[in-house]
Amino acid sequence: MKTLRILGTRGVPAAHGGFETFAEHLALYLVAHGWRVVVYCQEDGPGPVFEDTWQGIERVHIPVAQTGPKGTVVFDWKATAHAAQFGDLCLTLGYNTAAFCALLRMKGVPNLINMDGIEWSRAKWGPVAKTWFWLNDWAGCWLGNHLVADHPKIKEHLRSRWLREDKITMIPYGADAVTDAHAEKVIVLGLEPKRYLTVIARAEPENSLLEIVKGFSKKPRGYQLAVLGNYDPEKNAYHRAVMDAAGAEVLFLGAIYDKAVVRALRFHSVAYIHGHQVGGTNPSLIEAMGAGNPVIAHDNPFNRWVAGESARYFSDADACSDRLDEVLQSPSVLDEMKQGILQRHQDEFTWEKVLVEYEALLVKWLPDLSKRKMKSARLGLIER
Repeated sequence: MKTLRILGTRGVPAAHGGFETFAEHLALYLVAHGWRVVVYCQEDGPGPVFEDTWQGIERVHIPVAQTGPKGTVVFDWKATAHAAQFGDLCLTLGYNTAAFCALLRMKGVPNLINMDGIEWSRAKWGPVAKTWFWLNDWAGCWLGNHLVADHPKIKEHLRSRWLREDKITMIPYGADAVTDAHAEKVIVLGLEPKRYLTVIARAEPENSLLEIVKGFSKKPRGYQLAVLGNYDPEKNAYHRAVMDAAGAEVLFLGAIYDKAVVRALRFHSVAYIHGHQVGGTNPSLIEAMGAGNPVIAHDNPFNRWVAGESARYFSDADACSDRLDEVLQSPSVLDEMKQGILQRHQDEFTWEKVLVEYEALLVKWLPDLSKRKMKSARLGLIER
């Protein structure tokens, strides 16, 4: 039976972020296509490892007493050590603890790594964290038997690590098309359907929240800006600056984890503002595209490839304000942007397309088909 073990997430069902959502979609897809899928799940607190099944997916639950980043590191090590006992194909999502993959390499276990974004370049990390991520970026490149990049620019970055091009496959993330959602879910939040814009991001400088809020608040617009995310102005100076810059039409909704509510927020939004400055294919962006949201995005190569020519782009608060003027004052422009965004989503980012590509890659690395590659790669790392 074709078997895959998925490492690197907190587990399924998804409750924490893009990688968990992807793991859930991939696991359910593979199970429906005759695979045995094992997903490692992190549990908070002490206790023994235990196993169960969820919608046909086998789950290995690993409790860890440590919290925060330290707990994640401990979980990743325990999950890797558990997976190394078997000869099954592994898919590791993220490279933050890629050094642990040396164990899989030594055991001859085929392991594909989704290298995610360029984590060490993010402004929020201090010197120690940046060094850790930078070292694991290199470790993942060399220890993974094959790498997945979620964006052409991420593939370019990985190629700079002296890797052969055929060691890297570019497959982006996917997102569902949203064709309907209950308006009541946004009305109760104080929003009028099609009279607000959304921005969904962690409140960090690299996500341009200050530029977005300043740009939006430069003048009355007749629309609201719905900002999702946790803000603590008493403890975080950047959070305080963002909230202080907000005009009367900006509404801070906090963090919302209810998928139906987030789906409705996207569907009934007149446009989506995306401020991420670094990273590959961002899940929030393609989810907005799947809902048909016209996109106003920070101008960088990552966002330009994802959102394409139908989006509008800004570099600072003034440019963000100008783009808002252009699109909000012209219903025909908004409609043209929406049609282009929907087509871009359909062409590149449907789950059907993404998961078919993943399965085709995984089949090539099943142990019985990749034995010859593994034998030569184990000692020499010849697929650099």
